[in-house]
Amino acid sequence: MPSIKTTALALAATAMATGLATAGVASAQTPSKPAAARAAALPPGYQIVALPNANVPNFQRRVVVCPGTKHVLGGGGEARGNGAILVGSFPTDDGRGWIALGRQIGYNDVGISVYAICAD
Repeated sequence: MPSIKTTALALAATAMATGLATAGVASAQTPSKPAAARAAALPPGYQIVALPNANVPNFQRRVVVCPGTKHVLGGGGEARGNGAILVGSFPTDDGRGWIALGRQIGYNDVGISVYAICAD
């Protein structure tokens, strides 16, 4: 009769082999989508709106707003400069835009860019 340790090792090896085989089958059956199919998967009215880099005082908020009646799905910001730190990146309260703010160590201003992913 095999020991408990031997049985546990055998079960673990079997589970790992099954998991690897299943992952291989899953990846082999998932063809990459053509570019047209990926574009069709985007939400209606999908658009990325950018507020290019500009120097603003430390901790000053920069806001980019989605055009028309679009709403923000996500977004981000970038702080540029020596010792620049992005302090915040979040949606506006009304869900129509994105806010980013930052600071730059040793300076009174910082370069901030803001991006919003918008859709109808």
